[in-house]
Amino acid sequence: MRYDIAAPEPAGMVASLSSLGYSLPAAIADLVDNSISAKARNVDVEFAWRGRDSWIAVVDDGRAMDQDELVTAMTVAARGAHTPRSASDLGRFGVGLKSASFSQARQLTVLSRKGGQEHVRVWDLDAVERHGEWRLLRETDNETESVLRRIRPKGDSGTVVLWQRLNGYHADDVVADDEATQRQFYAEASSTEAHLAMVFARFLTGRGRRNLRVSGTPVEPWDPFMSAHPSVQPLSAEELSAGIGGLVRVEGFVLPGAHRLSAEEYDRAAGPQGWLDQQGFYVYRRNRLILAGDWLGLPRMRREEKYNLARIAVDIPAESDAEWGVDVRKANVVPPVSLRPHLHRIARNARGRAADVLRYRGKVAARTHGDPMVHVWSVRRPDGRLVCRINRSHPLVQAVLRPGGARTEDVHALVRLLEETVPVTTLRVMHETDACDDPEPFGGAGPADDQAVEVAQRIYESLVSGGRSPSAARERLRTIAPFDQLQGFWSN
Repeated sequence: MRYDIAAPEPAGMVASLSSLGYSLPAAIADLVDNSISAKARNVDVEFAWRGRDSWIAVVDDGRAMDQDELVTAMTVAARGAHTPRSASDLGRFGVGLKSASFSQARQLTVLSRKGGQEHVRVWDLDAVERHGEWRLLRETDNETESVLRRIRPKGDSGTVVLWQRLNGYHADDVVADDEATQRQFYAEASSTEAHLAMVFARFLTGRGRRNLRVSGTPVEPWDPFMSAHPSVQPLSAEELSAGIGGLVRVEGFVLPGAHRLSAEEYDRAAGPQGWLDQQGFYVYRRNRLILAGDWLGLPRMRREEKYNLARIAVDIPAESDAEWGVDVRKANVVPPVSLRPHLHRIARNARGRAADVLRYRGKVAARTHGDPMVHVWSVRRPDGRLVCRINRSHPLVQAVLRPGGARTEDVHALVRLLEETVPVTTLRVMHETDACDDPEPFGGAGPADDQAVEVAQRIYESLVSGGRSPSAARERLRTIAPFDQLQGFWSN
């Protein structure tokens, strides 16, 4: 058959690779993947602030590349997704180094030292677009060489990946003494450290542990399952058949409630994204975290605070990448259809156990409500509807309601107490999101009952005594919740 060669235009390909949606921490994690695949024992991520000439580098002592291997590594998609790889290789598509780098910088330099010889190649995206060719440069400019002299691998073997002309920082108005931009730059370094602690936690512990540092600070692994804590509830692990891809191991964990954690433990367990965003499945591929905290699009599996303590580890074999829809950024997965019912069942169990922990804690707290003088709020659920009331047996409430009028200091004290003791925890435990039990002021929309009219009358009189005319007071009352949804003397 006749055909045409439709080679991609370099500038368009660069733009496509640069817009894959990498965050800076995720892009750096892709570089660390390569270091781990090269069996590096020590990996250093360096952030250097120099204004518009700032740079970021990843330096490792792993198995280096000769000249041909380096050129292959720098070639976009030199190896396809189905190319056989070693058991330690964390890559898949052969574009990670380039796509991650192009998303963050206009210049990528890789230096590799092997057998006493150094080889270097450079992608200058401005040159690629200017010449319309994939010109992989063999020499470095003076500025790049100056940086490389500082961060070259110290041993006989190792690799440096250097990013220069960083996106967002290489602008004419960015100067070295711009303190606000400098703080932003190093804040990204902190975010990167937290991300790497989560993604590579399994590589930072045990006999074969790696040493990973960000700007000289050792990265401490973050265990989303708090495996060493005595109050964690591990659920039974299961191995699910993934067809030709092998077995998928799934293990759920229910974390301890806040009352069993110190303040420091509670803050650390929340993770980089916070409790709500860290609940759900954690998908690992060759011990590398692919997806952190997600319910995988399973039906009726939404993020809800009562499930914050539910986290589930899923280990998928690298051979099943295609079945799980692992993307180029290694940041998203879609479970195979055949496994979704099993994952849904495991998730329901974990979520139910997690909700029970909070519900039990809520019941314990509710038992302490027996003395009517203790709590200023009262939360009940008569007829399946949540009702939140001020406890009129509370001494401060009684002081405000005493005949003859309340003292100003009592009113201020009660208002402050109400502000500080809003029953968020009790409401969270008792509220079922899937039920239509949201509290509705004065019974919901429609004609106001006598109690609503009485409250409205007091507000109306307050507005009039404050200088408004009767018509203006009624008009203002019509805009105040919940009277904007009720019908009464103010709506005529």
